[in-house]
Amino acid sequence: MFSNIGVVGAGAMGTAISQTICENTQNVLLYARREEIVNSINKTHFNRDYFPNIRLEENIIAINDLKELKDAELIFLTLPSSTIREVSRNLKDIISDDCVLVNTAKGLEKGSQKRMSEVIEEEIGRSAAVLSGPNIASEMVERTFSSASVACKNKEYLEKVNKALSTSKFKVSASDDVIGVEYCGVIKNVIAISQGICEGMKINDNARFSVFTKTYNETKDLIEKFGGNRSTVDDYCGFGDIITASTLNVSRNHTLGVLYGQKIVIDEKESGVLFEGKNTIIIMKELCEQYNIDCATVDFTYDVIINRINPKKAFVKFWDKL
Repeated sequence: MFSNIGVVGAGAMGTAISQTICENTQNVLLYARREEIVNSINKTHFNRDYFPNIRLEENIIAINDLKELKDAELIFLTLPSSTIREVSRNLKDIISDDCVLVNTAKGLEKGSQKRMSEVIEEEIGRSAAVLSGPNIASEMVERTFSSASVACKNKEYLEKVNKALSTSKFKVSASDDVIGVEYCGVIKNVIAISQGICEGMKINDNARFSVFTKTYNETKDLIEKFGGNRSTVDDYCGFGDIITASTLNVSRNHTLGVLYGQKIVIDEKESGVLFEGKNTIIIMKELCEQYNIDCATVDFTYDVIINRINPKKAFVKFWDKL
């Protein structure tokens, strides 16, 4: 039993993880940037912005100051990838030397092309753990049957994260393949968009899942060339997450693909909705060029989302590569 586990980010996933780990720790310290969310959770035990009908457990305590995480034994970062470096830097002088940071963001840093664990390690000076899987926040917050992959180079840290997450209903697959687990989450964003485009175009199911087969095999090739293990793609972080994001409407990136498949272009600044996968497509295209990798899935999504080529023309080009 842990004494204090922190969760930074009181959005859907942060709230869901707080519910998941609450039985393994005396206190969950859930950091929210907005004071009204903190007050709402502490007074009513409801996060009204995300789960207005789900009562949170009594030992989930909302906080508004990162300094209150000074005694946390683990901290889960449930934030967009674009904010991970800044938050890690802010936490460096607050957390103890034994505190383990666990990243849940599925993206790469713009500019450096680095994985989130690399970004965190640069800022705090030690290994970080990663969590990735077919995690649907609306299910997790109700503490239904769920699973995820966790990975860390430090075996002791990995055991701590496993202990914090594991319950009778939450199954954890532990691994030392940090590269593979992280890239599964990254590439998943691209795959979700590609399948969304096909759905938006109303491509027939046979063609859509023929393309998916090509995409799944390309994922293994990419991860192997980036230094990960092919077999990791068959774990919760790979197959499970890819299927979830590509076939269910809970994925923002899948929704983005559907809209572009219908020739509807989204202005993210105007809508206020962040699509992590859009940035990922650009970085993955750059990485493929650097590593001299031919990836039809990356090319297809880049053509439609970034170059704004007619999705039907782009699909024919994609199909010819099968």
